[in-house]
Amino acid sequence: MARTLIHFLYFTAKERSGTLFLLAFILLCSALPFIYAAISPKQVLQEEEKKLISTFKNQNNYPGKTSYANESTAHDIPYNNDAYNPPGLASHFYFDPNTATTGEWMQLGIKEKTALTIQKYVSKGGHFDVPEDISKIWGLSKQDVNRLLPYVRIVPNHKAPGKNNYSAYEQKPYPKWEKKTYQKVDINLADTSIFIALPGIGSGYARRIVNFRERLGGFYAVEQVAETYGLPDSTFQKIKPYLFVTEGNIKKININAATTDELKKHPYIRYQLANVIVNYRLQHGDYKQAEDLKKIMILTDEAYEKIKPYIALQ
Repeated sequence: MARTLIHFLYFTAKERSGTLFLLAFILLCSALPFIYAAISPKQVLQEEEKKLISTFKNQNNYPGKTSYANESTAHDIPYNNDAYNPPGLASHFYFDPNTATTGEWMQLGIKEKTALTIQKYVSKGGHFDVPEDISKIWGLSKQDVNRLLPYVRIVPNHKAPGKNNYSAYEQKPYPKWEKKTYQKVDINLADTSIFIALPGIGSGYARRIVNFRERLGGFYAVEQVAETYGLPDSTFQKIKPYLFVTEGNIKKININAATTDELKKHPYIRYQLANVIVNYRLQHGDYKQAEDLKKIMILTDEAYEKIKPYIALQ
């Protein structure tokens, strides 16, 4: 048994050589990434850094750079629009802190976070009036301030929006306000286009007023307009001063000939009263005068006064 086990675990010289070669190959493959990283001349960039470099490459030779007349070009060193330059390798050129872009600040050796802080300050209405104002920037070291001060050139009369820009607040002439006047409206003759011209009256209210007038047979008083369905009292009070009514435009109903169906169509009569008016006439004969309607028990004095202008005896 022992001999069989030893024979099973025993490797020949050829098998031992193959095993050692395989182990060496595995170790070499495992070490390759570390060897490559050590001998590679290029720095592996993070994704955000790649995006930043791409953004700078798309800019055209320092866009927005201001040319200052009569300035010495001794410090105007060409720079590379690739990425953030550490202070020791920063490019130096004349710049206006009020208009410099984030990329330009980074080329000057300012970190992206600080550059974005400056951009936010300017976009919110902040302004640099004198070169020394850059020392107020949060995150900008005293060393950076001293390094950049010789290159600060603020454009004269450049004002941040809304700051010391008094011309924006100059008194401007405004048209004199005049109270709008409205034409008087005959409520029995006006159509919807006339009513719409009144304050607070749209096409919906105008249509309702005209429909209510047609169902009544005409208005005999301005106050009747207030009974229009859905018309707010506040709106009626606005238009009331511009309304008037002419007499003789009322369509009357002959109560000695009208049927129940004809009478009930009138907004002030309806079915119950219409039925009683007709039955009373059938029992007692034609009405001699309008006051005969008062003999009907369900007809109140108030209701009688409302329908009286629409009653005819023929």
